[in-house]
Amino acid sequence: MSQVLYFDCFSGAAGDMVLGALIDAGVPVEELRRALGTLGVGHELRVSRVLRAGLSATRVEVLDAGQVEHAHTHEHHTHGHHAHVHHEHDHDHGHDAHPHHSHAHSHPHSHGHRSLAEIAHLIDHSALSAAGKTKAVALFRRLAEAEAAIHQMPVEDVHLHEVGAVDSIIDIVGAVFALEWLGIDDIVSSPLNVGGGTVEIAHGRFPVPAPATVRLLAGVPIYNSGSQVELVTPTGALLMSGYARAYGALPPMAVRAIGYGAGRRDFETSPNVLRVLIGERVQPAAAVNAGQTVVKIECEIDDMNPQLFGPVSDRLLGSGALDVFLTPVQMKKGRPGTLVTVLAPPAARDALCDILFRETTTIGVRFEEVARETLDRTWVDVEVVGGRVRIKVASRRGQTLNATPEFDDCLRVADATGRPVKDVQAEAMHAWLALSKDRK
Repeated sequence: MSQVLYFDCFSGAAGDMVLGALIDAGVPVEELRRALGTLGVGHELRVSRVLRAGLSATRVEVLDAGQVEHAHTHEHHTHGHHAHVHHEHDHDHGHDAHPHHSHAHSHPHSHGHRSLAEIAHLIDHSALSAAGKTKAVALFRRLAEAEAAIHQMPVEDVHLHEVGAVDSIIDIVGAVFALEWLGIDDIVSSPLNVGGGTVEIAHGRFPVPAPATVRLLAGVPIYNSGSQVELVTPTGALLMSGYARAYGALPPMAVRAIGYGAGRRDFETSPNVLRVLIGERVQPAAAVNAGQTVVKIECEIDDMNPQLFGPVSDRLLGSGALDVFLTPVQMKKGRPGTLVTVLAPPAARDALCDILFRETTTIGVRFEEVARETLDRTWVDVEVVGGRVRIKVASRRGQTLNATPEFDDCLRVADATGRPVKDVQAEAMHAWLALSKDRK
């Protein structure tokens, strides 16, 4: 049985919550502290037990050098009593702050505004493994790319503001170390509860999720349970989208470790925590050899402008179809025609039939439920010259059988760099093979 790690983001996600949950699930704090100490940024990692709506969880706080000095001074003046020091910004949300967030109150220290090159330098000179360094730099590059796109500026000119400060660097690099220490590649996340309302940042008041967060969560299922606070931060969005290979319900698994990472605030009605479950994947007895049931919808068309097939296919795929394909057929009286075949979840049949009747010239469709079996599909990001390329990895029973670079990503990089697409594809595969070798 293969190991799986599941992030349950029912109360959102933030970098400190991810780190707290992984520590709570068994990552040793002292090994984490030793690894983070090699970054060369003055900080103190404080780990404690707290209650969130009555649930015990691990709280992680990162103090930079200025805060540590201030805390020690305060402890001295209070005759050695422990001083509870917050490193977060005092915003009306559940977790840590966004890039460019304004401060509701001032701190006696200064947050650094670091460029991607400065952060990469810190990581490259740390004691992280080669794979860990590559992953950490790739995460910060994604963050810089999101900021660059939002503000229409070159990536090299982006300074990461609060997310480039000590606390967020420690949260992100610490999570990279912790996940590598666990050695689990099969990582699944629930849909993310992002919260709601608005948040004040340097450029004004924006709806939740704020610009950087929502850009990092492109393609990730998100929702709002009704909370009018910010529940997902840029660091949380970065880590979930950077590591999760799939999103959805809790996979069938035999749980062997559970961790709870606490957010800053304590909500009255629900625990403000990120839960992580670690265990072995199992196959439910009812699902063995059962495959997956889908509906196949078909119709033949011989009297429609061929230019319309493309838009119809796009509309079907956008409305829940799993696949759409066209097959040339010969119809009655020798007329050439096109067989339209749509595969979809049974629940989507009615909506897809409606599209076929509305968007094509067919006057009838047929359908049947069929069983199918598919390989497990996950995505792995790799870095190539000029950007990132996603690799679609297909596996069965934990064994990787196929890996293919996403063509649209290769085409985007090729257009940006002037290189042949085939060269980008080859480089992406080489990077994936090297990454896979490092993980073994």
